[in-house]
Order: sequence, then C-alpha cells, then structure tokens
Amino acid sequence: MKKSAMAIGAVMMGFALVQNAAAQATANQTVSLTVNAVYKIATSGNPGGLTITTGTAGTDALTTVSDNTTNYSITQNVAGTVKVTANLDAALPAGYTLQMNLASTKGTSAGTVDVSGTTPGAAVNVVTGVAMGADAAQTITYTFGANASAGTLLSTNKIVTLTLTN
Repeated sequence: MKKSAMAIGAVMMGFALVQNAAAQATANQTVSLTVNAVYKIATSGNPGGLTITTGTAGTDALTTVSDNTTNYSITQNVAGTVKVTANLDAALPAGYTLQMNLASTKGTSAGTVDVSGTTPGAAVNVVTGVAMGADAAQTITYTFGANASAGTLLSTNKIVTLTLTN
C-alpha cells in the first residue's frame, strides 16, 4: 500500500510538473519597418584662400591657382541615380573664374566645371549618375583664374553649395 501511495504521489507530481511546463502564454507584436529616401552630403571643411599673384607678360589671363585639400562624402539609397550640383551664393564679376572638379567612385564626374556664373537658382551638374550607396572622401579641386583686364579683386568670400538631388 505504501508503494502504491508513493507511486501515485510520484505520478501526481510528474503530472503537475508536465501541466505546469505545458501551461505557457504567448503574445505577438507587429513591427512596422520603413526606410525613407536618404540624401546626405558633407564636406571636410573649407579650402585654403585662392590668391592670384602673377601672370605672363603680354597675356591677359593671369596665372591660375588651385586647391585640392578638401573632400566630400555622400550617402544615398534612392533607386535609379542622382547627381551632385554646385552653385555660388552670387555670381562672380566678369573677368574672374572659379572652377571646380569633384572626383567620384559612385558616379561620373563632369570634370572641371566653371561655377563662376552660378547662383542658387542656376546650379550646374558636377557629378552625375550617382548609384545607391556611399562615396567617401572624394577630392574637390578648386581653380581660380582672372584676367588682368578685370583689375584687382579685394578679398571676398564665396559660398559654394553642393546639393545631392535626383
């Protein structure tokens, strides 16, 4: 009888443990995931001052000066391709030229582009066909030129705006 009671007790304990282990509760959640269009562009800082100090006798075009100490990086995730445009805050006076060349491994550089006459409403393409992904630390080269017939130019700051757009 003792053995039967112990066996019944062991079976009851086992049954209780199995019921306890089988008694589970679950809950479900729905997580909404979205990735919006991302257009990011950044520059590494400002180039050094571009000062023309010499020319060649008998030639109106003075000797150009260049700077390639800055770079830009982009990230974009838009299907198809996008481009980088450039413009100045205001056009340069006649006789002065500012050109820029943006390197790119994700798109096609337009090469050396004259941005002298650009304004916020009249940007020019500097890189086209930029594929999805990132393009980091790409060199920006500025070249400043002037004609002797334009005269001197007091030190002036120009704001160059680079825009990543589709």
